[in-house]
Amino acid sequence: MAPYLLSAVQGSLADTVVALETRDGIALAADIAVLVAAVAIAVLALALVRLLAEWRRSVAEVREAVRQHLGPVSDRARIISDNVQFITQALRSDVERLNASVKALTDRLHQASERMEERIEEFNALMEVVQGEAEEVFLDTAATVRGVKAGARAMRRRRGHPTEILDEEDGGMDELPALPDDALEGGTALPAAER
Repeated sequence: MAPYLLSAVQGSLADTVVALETRDGIALAADIAVLVAAVAIAVLALALVRLLAEWRRSVAEVREAVRQHLGPVSDRARIISDNVQFITQALRSDVERLNASVKALTDRLHQASERMEERIEEFNALMEVVQGEAEEVFLDTAATVRGVKAGARAMRRRRGHPTEILDEEDGGMDELPALPDDALEGGTALPAAER
């Protein structure tokens, strides 16, 4: 500041009158109580700051202890997690292989079933052919038997023998008398009963 301003401020202070009140005992006690309360608050604030610092230090120590103790636990948990993941992958691959095997087996069963159906159809067709051939052979045999019966009747009639024994209602050739071997070749041999 400038020197002339400083002298002006000092001069105005000298002119100022300061009045002090006289204090009685209650005011003095109140002032001392305020002062004691302020000192107590300051002490409490310092104690609180110190307590917070100790608490922070304790929290840091606990955090470090937890890190030290949880480190192995977290390592074990990670190892367990890796093992569980490996087992899960192994199970997944086993299930996939099982599904593939079941699918392949199902496909083979379907193919075998289709082949079996084809073979059954072929067998049925073969049986129809065999049945047709058997019927044809049976009909040919029956026709041959009828022809032989008719021929035998004709031969009997030509020789003058009764034909009742060859009647179809009586059962057929089982009742015919035995003919010699040359009877059917055009010879004149007669059955043994008629000789």
